[in-house]
Amino acid sequence: MKILDYADREMLAMGLADVLASALKNALLTHDAVSFVVPGGTTPGPIFDSLCAADLDWARVHVMLSDERWVPSDHERSNAKLLRERLFVNRAAAAQFVPFHMDGQTPDTAAPMLSEQLADKMPISLLLLGMGADMHTASLFPGAVGLAAMLADNAPLVVPVSVEGQEPRISFSGPALGGAMAKHLVIYGDEKRQALENARNLDAEQAPIRAVLDGLTVHWAE
Repeated sequence: MKILDYADREMLAMGLADVLASALKNALLTHDAVSFVVPGGTTPGPIFDSLCAADLDWARVHVMLSDERWVPSDHERSNAKLLRERLFVNRAAAAQFVPFHMDGQTPDTAAPMLSEQLADKMPISLLLLGMGADMHTASLFPGAVGLAAMLADNAPLVVPVSVEGQEPRISFSGPALGGAMAKHLVIYGDEKRQALENARNLDAEQAPIRAVLDGLTVHWAE
């Protein structure tokens, strides 16, 4: 793991967008198509605002979310909604989106179908993640029901997630995220930086971010 410090969040958003665009261009030189996994939430919005204008062959980029709340795609809390509004504009409108939410299904019924559907897109070519102060990443939360199985080496690609007090979710598993060819994490503030440092000395069930620490590049600003 290496940590890159930026002067402020605006510089981070622009700098990381350039890093991601370069990584996608390089991957497209040697592959017919590449898989690009991104987080939801508020953090990646400014990054997407810059990345969407990158001059590359977006039609060969398969974009997937690291995780999704099990709500309709037009719901205010849908991560897919964020992508439509912030990433799939400008040149990046040509990207191929692989959604997680399926009408008429539940996370439990959809996860096996998605695992099969996404198998030919693995390993992930380029991964961008966020992290909570509780050291969760994607929807792999400390205390989630069945977390050990989601982190196990034999976990399926996609897993349903149940966390008390939250909407049902669906997420890439620990090994699916950890096996990405290139991994980047964006975090802001001293609290999350300290949480990341603490994660080094904890096991993955206490700090699920540990599933992706090997080879991870961290982008940080106050």
